[in-house]
Amino acid sequence: MSMAMARASSGLQYPERFYAAASYVGFDGSNSPTKSLTSKFPKSTALLLYSLYQQASVGPCNIPEPSSWKIVEHSKWASWNQLGNMSSTEAMRLFVKILEEEDPGWYSRASNSVVEPVIDVQMNHNSKVEPVIENGTTYPPETKTISSENGSQVGTQDKDVVVERFGSIGVYDQWIAPPVSGQRPKARYEHGAAAVQDKLYIYGGNHNGRYLSDLHVLDLRNWTWSKLEVKAGGESSTTLDSCAGHSLIAWGNKLLSIAGHTKDPSESIQVKEFNLQTATWSTLKTYGKAPISRGGQTVSLVGNTLVIFGGQDAKRTLLNDLHILDLETMTWDEIDAVGVPPSPRSDHTAAVHVERYLLIFGGGSHATCYNDLHVLDLQTMEWSRPTQQGDIPTPRAGHAGVTVGENWFIVGGGDNKSGASETVVLNMSTLAWSVVTSVQGRVSVASEGLSLVVSSFDGEDVLVSFGGYNGRYNNEVYVLKPSHKSTLQSKIIENSIPDSGSAVQNATNPTRDLESEFGAGHEGKIWEISVDSTYPTKSKGDLVSVLKAEREELESSLSKEKLHTLQLKQELADAESSNSDLYKELQSVRGQLAAEQSRCFKLEVEVAELGQKLQNFGTLQKELELLQRQKAASEQAALSAKQRQGSGGVWGWLAGTPPDADDE
Repeated sequence: MSMAMARASSGLQYPERFYAAASYVGFDGSNSPTKSLTSKFPKSTALLLYSLYQQASVGPCNIPEPSSWKIVEHSKWASWNQLGNMSSTEAMRLFVKILEEEDPGWYSRASNSVVEPVIDVQMNHNSKVEPVIENGTTYPPETKTISSENGSQVGTQDKDVVVERFGSIGVYDQWIAPPVSGQRPKARYEHGAAAVQDKLYIYGGNHNGRYLSDLHVLDLRNWTWSKLEVKAGGESSTTLDSCAGHSLIAWGNKLLSIAGHTKDPSESIQVKEFNLQTATWSTLKTYGKAPISRGGQTVSLVGNTLVIFGGQDAKRTLLNDLHILDLETMTWDEIDAVGVPPSPRSDHTAAVHVERYLLIFGGGSHATCYNDLHVLDLQTMEWSRPTQQGDIPTPRAGHAGVTVGENWFIVGGGDNKSGASETVVLNMSTLAWSVVTSVQGRVSVASEGLSLVVSSFDGEDVLVSFGGYNGRYNNEVYVLKPSHKSTLQSKIIENSIPDSGSAVQNATNPTRDLESEFGAGHEGKIWEISVDSTYPTKSKGDLVSVLKAEREELESSLSKEKLHTLQLKQELADAESSNSDLYKELQSVRGQLAAEQSRCFKLEVEVAELGQKLQNFGTLQKELELLQRQKAASEQAALSAKQRQGSGGVWGWLAGTPPDADDE
């Protein structure tokens, strides 16, 4: 039901129609507006109606921010604060628009009398909304003209309004404590955390100096905790040692636990795997020279590899070595990068940008904390220390970080004196820091050793923190929905807003998903906007030109990619040709090797035969020597006998004995 039709049916103009709608939903002072709203509408719609009513009747939000512990009051404040400097007229119009979308027959059930305003509102406008005159043509104020490039009118349509979902985490850039239930984990810090689909897994940690080994899971759809009971597996299953300061990495349907401090430390880093399907732990066998065991290191997943940097070993020696573990071959490789590496440290954070650059921020030694930024080019393996821009964070260690697109969010940490209360973000393309939000009091997101993961809630990225230590151990969960979007969307929005002094119309077509910042005066809050019909045609032409420029840029990029693809195909063809030649050469070498093997075998046979002959020759030589000795002995005996015979004849003759006498 369009607004023009609603006016025609009711006869009420603004602001009277707004007051009638406000009275209908319970803003007439007869009862509690909040209770009346929540009884008639969903919580998200009720919050939006409340904030629009406050904007229309009071003006922009200028009251102090309530404590985040007061979830209802804080949600109401954040809802109102996000409207920025929206005009009272626009707030009234959106209030009635949303009411008619939620309850189309509201006016027929309301009183026929015009309700007088409850609060006097100073408005610099006429009670009657003037139509928009554009190029001499009058258009109804509630419709949007869609014009072609030559300026001719194509048609009109009702302007759609996006009703922002204000749930427990419906507010942008604010830490909210969702209503968790179930068996909460023991309070801890220096634990491991990883998100897989819609679940947050927490493993190990430190509580009062004692290392933990339990595994818990938080269902991010219903915010329910449960403890995972580890099952007994096969031969490869293992019982995990309690540990802290380790890294938990999601790898497919598995969780990898790398390094960490244990009561009885091993000599080198151990890699443990938890299978989410079988609920079993196992120790993975790695190859190569594994790094020395440690805790407080960073482990970054880059493609199919893990990049490990720094930490502190069991002897409290600080490290700044660099190692890579290939998850496909499970092989370690120590990297000797060029350039000046970060000084030895632990409890720092690391991020990967465009799968090429490893960023290291902060951390601490035994005596000091750092806020320096180092970048490692993973292609050239060269360290550099670029110049940081913007609001550079204070030195800190024990902080946590995650990336959303090109934005690196840093949460928590401290300098041994106090926790860091600001949540900061680094644009990894421009290396410019900015502050997202700040918390008050001893909230766990301002503590050391907390964990931070990025997941999805209602189709949007959310940051989820758990645990930490800020004078006491925490087991609390906080959620932040960042408002930062892609560069392309920002370009479109910046060019779609005309140079006009009028207030920005905060209505959105849900199919456009366009967001932009109001400006520095709104503390970085982003609200969804669209091009309104009241803007000159020039803004639409600017939008078309921007889209054309983006299209030309994309086409240019596509042409470059096609050229690069052709080059890669040519290189692939050359590589295949070279591979074919090498294969032929390999086959030739294999043939030669087979011939040599055959020749070698024949030679071995000949050598064996010659060896046998040589052995027989030795035996024959020994037999010959024996025969020669026997022959010599026989000849000697015959000679001796002959000599004796000759001697007897002479003496016998001399004695007068006949020669044959001795023989008788």
